[in-house]
Amino acid sequence: MNKIIKDPSEFGRVLVIFGGHSSEREISLKSGRAIVNALKFLGVNIYEWDPAVTSLHEILKFKFDRAFIVLHGRGGEDGKIQAILEFLGIPYTGSNVTSSAIAMNKIISKKIFQAHDIPTPKAKIIYSLNDAIQSSIDLNFPMVLKPISEGSSIGMTIVSSIKDLDSATELALSFNGVALAEECIIGDEVTVSILNGEALPSILINTPNIFYDYHAKYQSLDTQYICPSSKDSNLEKVYSEIALNAFRAIGCNGWGRVDFMIKDNGQPKVLEINTVPGMTEKSLVPMAAENYGLNFNDLCWQILETSIKID
Repeated sequence: MNKIIKDPSEFGRVLVIFGGHSSEREISLKSGRAIVNALKFLGVNIYEWDPAVTSLHEILKFKFDRAFIVLHGRGGEDGKIQAILEFLGIPYTGSNVTSSAIAMNKIISKKIFQAHDIPTPKAKIIYSLNDAIQSSIDLNFPMVLKPISEGSSIGMTIVSSIKDLDSATELALSFNGVALAEECIIGDEVTVSILNGEALPSILINTPNIFYDYHAKYQSLDTQYICPSSKDSNLEKVYSEIALNAFRAIGCNGWGRVDFMIKDNGQPKVLEINTVPGMTEKSLVPMAAENYGLNFNDLCWQILETSIKID
C-alpha cells in the first residue's frame, strides 16, 4: 500500500482521542499511547484527548485539522464521537457515523449480514430469562450469550446447560437491557483486518480458554496466533472476500477488523465487525499488517490517512 501523504506536516494538527468511559477504557489507553508514540516518532503534530479526563469544552479552545479515533467500545465505535467531529467539521479516521453505529449493534449488523447473504451464526434477541430459555430451545446448547454493544468479549458467556442460563443472562443484559443469544460455533476463530479497501492476511487464533475472551486477548501468554491462517491461497481468498463483503454491507470504510468462526464443515461465519480495533502490542491488526509488510509506525500513518476522505 502506497502512502497518500509524504510529509507529516500535511496532516496538520492531529487530535488522538483515546481512553474514554467505556468498559474497554484500559485497552483504549494502551492503544492510544502506542499510536501517539508512533506518530510523534514520524514527526506528526500530535495532541492527546482523553474524554474521561478533559471536557470537550476545554478541547474546543484549540483548532485541529483531523482526529485519530482510538476509543474502543461505546462512545468511540458507536458513532457518537464521529457525530461530534462531523458537527465540528473535523475529519477523522475510520468509518462514518451510521456505519459505526450499525457495526457496534450486533443485532442490526446481523440482520444486514443476513440480508446480504453473508454467512453468520443463527441468533435470537433476548430481553429476559424467559427469552433466553426459549432461545436455548431454538438454538440448542451450547449457545453464546452476549451484550449487543460491547467489545473485547466483555459480558459474553458460552452457556452449556440450563443451570448456567440465569447468571449468563443477567450478565449479558446488565449492560443495556437487551442481549443476543447466538448459535455457538465450535471450531477455529479467524480474523481479517481491512485497511484502505484491502484485506490483510488472516489470523488463526488458538487459545486454551473456552473462547477468545478478554484474558486470552490481553493477558494470556498461551494464546497462539498463526498468520496467515492457512497456506491454502484459495481459502485465504475466501476469508478476504467474505470480510470485505461484510465490511461493505455495513458501509464501513478506512480500517477495521472482521471476526469469524469456522464451522467443522469449513464454512466461515461472520461474528462481528470492529471499526476501531485494538492497537496494543498484542492486537491483531498490527500483527496482520506486519505479515503484510507494514511495521507499526507505517500502519498508524496509513490509518491516519483514512481521515483524508470521509464518505
